[in-house]
Amino acid sequence: MMKYRKDKYGQDLSVLGYGCMRFARKGGGIDIEKAEQEIMAAYRAGVNYFDTAYIYPGSEAAIGEIFEKNQIRDKINIATKLPQYLIRNHASLDKYFTEELERLRTDHVDYYLMHHLTDVAMWEKLKAVGVPEWIEEKKKAGIIRNIGFSYHGNTDNFLKILEDYDWDFCQIQYNYLDEVTQAGAEGLRAAHAKGIPVMIMEPLRGGKLVNMLPEKARKAMKDHARGWSPAEWGLHWLYNQPEVTVVLSGMNSLAMVEENCRIASEAETGELSEADFKLLEEVKRCIREGEKVGCTGCRYCMPCPQGVDIPGIFRCYNAMYLESKSQGRSQFIQTVGLTREPAFADRCIGCGKCERHCPQNIPIREKLKEADKALRPLPYKIAISAARKFMFRKPAKS
Repeated sequence: MMKYRKDKYGQDLSVLGYGCMRFARKGGGIDIEKAEQEIMAAYRAGVNYFDTAYIYPGSEAAIGEIFEKNQIRDKINIATKLPQYLIRNHASLDKYFTEELERLRTDHVDYYLMHHLTDVAMWEKLKAVGVPEWIEEKKKAGIIRNIGFSYHGNTDNFLKILEDYDWDFCQIQYNYLDEVTQAGAEGLRAAHAKGIPVMIMEPLRGGKLVNMLPEKARKAMKDHARGWSPAEWGLHWLYNQPEVTVVLSGMNSLAMVEENCRIASEAETGELSEADFKLLEEVKRCIREGEKVGCTGCRYCMPCPQGVDIPGIFRCYNAMYLESKSQGRSQFIQTVGLTREPAFADRCIGCGKCERHCPQNIPIREKLKEADKALRPLPYKIAISAARKFMFRKPAKS
């Protein structure tokens, strides 16, 4: 039976949420018939939280059609997102929001997020065009029920955004491999301490904690007394934490829906034992054998006097070899490249302060140069520069 956790106002939310970004496609669009079967299977199993976004191709329109056809709109919660990177003035807020309501075939959004914040400067830009006042107007009218933000930057900026507004919820990337990166466990606990529900995206790193595990890690999981699959280990680790409210899964098959619903119905808070955590540490050790830099993300090297995000850079550099070069560079753009104050390795002046504090005795200055060369080849430098100009352009005058 599906389990539920409370939102800020006491409403029950299924611990498993449906991430509507990865529906199967057919003939250039979403396979509506297949998506409907999967969504309705999840709904019948108790899932009541469905997450989409303005920029997920065809997603808002698809779920709007499916919910209307099956007459379940008032029985579920829709979460969608303002494309904040496209907002230039106050008028554009209503433009995009109205379009989303039309796509979703609804007169309100239950959970509305400022999409893809990576830096407090992005939130400041939204404040400059009157977003807080706009939100209050929509909430007062009942058109937006809960307001939140989705986040892909570092912990420090997450905490600043969290403290700057009376949020109803937030959404972060979090899994056993990202425990000390992005918002991380620190951000998760800070939100929970403020009574703010936390929705989890990328619980299995887009399937990488299932499909790309080293054979040694797979064997360790298989030999453990629990008998859990890699997906079960990743999801149980999340459900074990009371600070987690909803875990989003981008399900695109009935088998995946059935498995995730089963896990969500079986998982319990506080169920993992010392032996379980030991197994996951062994799995992480196996994963990290392919790392280029033995950085644990402890942050003893921080803050850098020049603003270099040392652990962030090393995490992305390692991801190039643990996942793929494109994934590592993509993560680098999001978490390092798109901060208001540049955090690039070429800002290092070689003072050596970081190395004096590093418990792993990493030759940080040397490794930063190596990482920067790998993460920012010329085409990526050009792309990051263009993205920064777009994301941090000044709002247009209303």
